[in-house]
Amino acid sequence: MGYKLAGYKELLAVEWNDNAVATFKLNFPGVPVYHGDIAKLSSQECMKLAGVKVGELDILDASPPCQGFSTAGKRKLHDARNSLSMEFARLLRDLQPRAFVMENVTGLIRGHMKQVYLQMVQVLRDCGYKVKGQVLNAMYYDVPQSRQRVIIVGVRNSLSVEPSHPKPQGIPVTVREAIGDLPKTQDASMGHVWVDEWTRRTKWIKYVPAIKQGGHLPCTTQYRRLYWDKPSFTLTRSGLNGMPCYVRNSHIHPSENRALSVREMARLASFPDCFEFTEALTEGNHCIGNSVPPNLMKAIAEHIKENILQATREVA
Repeated sequence: MGYKLAGYKELLAVEWNDNAVATFKLNFPGVPVYHGDIAKLSSQECMKLAGVKVGELDILDASPPCQGFSTAGKRKLHDARNSLSMEFARLLRDLQPRAFVMENVTGLIRGHMKQVYLQMVQVLRDCGYKVKGQVLNAMYYDVPQSRQRVIIVGVRNSLSVEPSHPKPQGIPVTVREAIGDLPKTQDASMGHVWVDEWTRRTKWIKYVPAIKQGGHLPCTTQYRRLYWDKPSFTLTRSGLNGMPCYVRNSHIHPSENRALSVREMARLASFPDCFEFTEALTEGNHCIGNSVPPNLMKAIAEHIKENILQATREVA
């Protein structure tokens, strides 16, 4: 969605998760999707599906699964999911796009995981690219959510431009500005679906203070009530699964004793209201928690277009 908002034409999506594929097809029916394991996608098939030859692609973008790096998880050095970044590097080496973008959690550059990050950067450089990583917070890019992510940008060595990142673009958007106008009635067609089971099974929501965040409550769960006049806390996949006893960092409406609706969460992630989610409430929430906020990606994509792609074309 971020690339679409920035005026790009998407040629191919690669995705393993069934619901993510269904959601993608629902919103981007004209974009082909390789639905399967990226490790089984050859570079030749990738270029054939995308309709490009070696060196023709402007940007190759990836967000390898972050659970193996996330500070919210166990951060296992040899988590099998960590190796998927190497599959991206394989495609990068063979396709040789003008630039690439890789996104991941900040846990990738902390503690013992930093050695994985340094190895990853070296592998990307060995593919023939100048590489630069930087931590960006989405709340400074028109996203009403404090969400820090490592953004790695690469530019092909044959191009006379250095990789760079967009500068902060404004003051943070508040929860009130993002969702204050949404109706309090259920409207499935617009995604205003309250997490009824979550609310019904949770007896402790009303005890979470409205004037300050947090509080450890029963079921070893931490529920946090959002502030009206600040950006949202980071929306995570694990905090959106509708099962109170297994949820961490669950978000509660600023003034009502209930969980957020799908559309409210989508707004806090900067998805436009025209973006549709599948009927599976839990899976829809997972999509939001796993996503790169569209407005953050839009800012990155616009920056690359104006400062890297256009510049290299002028030089050529």
